[in-house]
Parts: sequence; structure tokens; C-alpha cells
Amino acid sequence: MYSAFQRHDVETAPEKSKPLLRQLLEHSGPNGFYAVTAESPETLTAYAALHKAFMASSFTNEEKTVVWQSINVENQCHFCVPAHTYMAKAMKIDKPVSNALRDETALPTKRLEALRDFTLLLLRNHGHASDVEISKFLSAGFTHQNMLEVVLGLAQKTISNYVNHLARTPVDKQYEHYAWKKSG
Repeated sequence: MYSAFQRHDVETAPEKSKPLLRQLLEHSGPNGFYAVTAESPETLTAYAALHKAFMASSFTNEEKTVVWQSINVENQCHFCVPAHTYMAKAMKIDKPVSNALRDETALPTKRLEALRDFTLLLLRNHGHASDVEISKFLSAGFTHQNMLEVVLGLAQKTISNYVNHLARTPVDKQYEHYAWKKSG
């Protein structure tokens, strides 16, 4: 029988999670992902560090959104797709880009499409890419640094997608308007 994860707050979280959980919740408001991830101070710390690093990457906000949502949709993360739709709006990402990512339809530029394709290639092939596939990504205007930053985004999203799958994290109120189910 399934045993539900505890949703921690700053009072109930393990001691080692409390300072970081307090900081994350002050920045984001109530967040079910942080509430369940706090059970493991190490996982919460790793996720926060990966998020900070990815935010500092050379990608534009639009490109970060492409990486995140491509992974979220592919992994069918019921929590992360709405959360990143909310974030995309806050980051002023054009609605057609956000909708195309959620609906798995064509993106408005070949460059963004190349980024989604490469992200999904690495995700589906566990990091393997042929010389031709790498060259195609580079010829779209991306760099070796960008390839490594896609890997960084994959690491970040693996933690959040998998935690949300295991914990069956309910979608937070602020994200409910963006609820999502994979089409088909």
C-alpha cells in the first residue's frame, strides 16, 4: 500500500532542511515540491543548487523554458508543467511558445525547435548523441557550453519530475489555472 509523503513546513522539516526550506518558501510562497523534498535535506540542497546554476546559465529565459518544459512534458510531470507555465508567464515568455511546449506543437523558430530536439534527444538517449546530432545542434547557433547546460537542466528536472511522481505532489493553488495532461 502506498504511503503518502509528508508535506513539510519550516516547523516539521528535518533540522538540516529548515534554513533552506524557509528561504525557498519566502521566495516562492507555498510549494508542494519543496514541502515533500524537504524530507531529504541533501536532495533539497542539490535541487536548489542545480536551479541556481541553471538560472545563471547562458540561456535566455525563453531557452531555459524550452529546456525545462521539454523535459517536463516528456516525463509527464503533472506538477512541473503547470508550475513552469506559471514561471514562463512571470518570465514574460510569449504565450505561443509556452503553449507549443505544453502541446508538443511547432515552436516559432528553428533555433528553439533545435533546442527542444536536442534536449529530448539527450533525455531519451540517456545523454548519447551522434556526431551528426551534435553538429546539427551547433549549426543552429548553440555552443558546447549550451550542450553542457542542457545536461544541467536535465539534472535539475530529473530531481523535480521524479520527486513529484513518487510523492504524487498535488498542484499548488497558484498553478491550478495551468493544469496539464499529456494529449493523446
